[in-house]
Amino acid sequence: MKYERTPYLVIFDETAAFKDTYSGQVGKVVLEAHLLKPETPSDTVVLFMHPIGGGAWLPLPSALAKTGTHVIYCNSRYRGIDNALIMEKCALDLGAAVRDAKERLGYKKVILGGWSGGGALSLFYQAEAENPTVTHTPAGDPLDLTAAGLIPVDGVALLAAHLSRNLTLTEWIDPSITDESRPFERDPELNIYDPANPNQAPYDPAYVERYRNAQIARNRRITAWVKERLAALRVAGKEKHEEGFVVHGTMADPRFLDETLEPSDRPPHWCFLGDPEVVNDGPVGLARFSTLRSWLSQWSYDDSNAHGLRCAARITVPLLVIENSADDACTPSHAGRLREAAVNAPQTHHVVKGANHYYFGQPEMAAEACEALNAWIATVPHRAAMLAL
Repeated sequence: MKYERTPYLVIFDETAAFKDTYSGQVGKVVLEAHLLKPETPSDTVVLFMHPIGGGAWLPLPSALAKTGTHVIYCNSRYRGIDNALIMEKCALDLGAAVRDAKERLGYKKVILGGWSGGGALSLFYQAEAENPTVTHTPAGDPLDLTAAGLIPVDGVALLAAHLSRNLTLTEWIDPSITDESRPFERDPELNIYDPANPNQAPYDPAYVERYRNAQIARNRRITAWVKERLAALRVAGKEKHEEGFVVHGTMADPRFLDETLEPSDRPPHWCFLGDPEVVNDGPVGLARFSTLRSWLSQWSYDDSNAHGLRCAARITVPLLVIENSADDACTPSHAGRLREAAVNAPQTHHVVKGANHYYFGQPEMAAEACEALNAWIATVPHRAAMLAL
């Protein structure tokens, strides 16, 4: 089916202590969006947003529009760069896109398409829209989602979604770095890329447990340092000041090297960004460049409000989980743990056999995901109608 792609902007006012995105008018937030509108009218739209965006041209949105489903892909204010990203502000951005879809574009039923990192953002948004609790960022900066008027959506679809940025980073971070000031002096017994490491894949369960505990410990060490630096700035009277820093070694999940851990159809010795040993210290690794406030908001194991499992437990609308069996980013436990956490949401689960994370080169598998999504959307009632019962 043919569809028309219309770029548009969502613009809203914001009062902030300082500017954390490059250029643009101070006091204004401008979100770039695409409406993919098929020929057949509809009162339902699937709205995608990822914390750092850039997915408007990925295979799934256009494949979905070709089936006759109306699609919006809206980028957050942090499109393409996450070193200063605040998840609470992403929730505001998604709220503005939902409101625009309903009030200006006229869609009555809105489904959040939580693809990849957009999954936890969608869960965070819906949890705060249904029962808002957040009044400050984890750094203590005022940001009141309880007063933001976030509109609850009618359903959430998790599509190749990982747990959340803070949990996924912790499962991927390299625990062999025990001193952030000397990142290339690494504990050889925790360095899975060191051929001299006596612990080689397939890994012993006791080693994996030790490794996971060391990953959490490293995340917490960085978090403790971040809080110390913020406190020092505030003591010095520099409330609005920030600091940037580099985090080396962020792509070292044992599952990348050991396919016996959570077996799936994913390729061995590979991750969605390429060779994980190269990506581990490369420029595109998760959390490579960060700021103090951003670390606490999106990467801190204990502090992030956008903790996918906790947010999943708070939503009550219908939930679809589409899992790709050859996903080279999200292993099977991501989908399983999200489903287990969403105890208050009616659930549907579908596995696309052989599909990779992006459906690159797999149009027939993207079509299967669209078919499953459309079949589920047909069962999702308008939230207003549900509340009236």
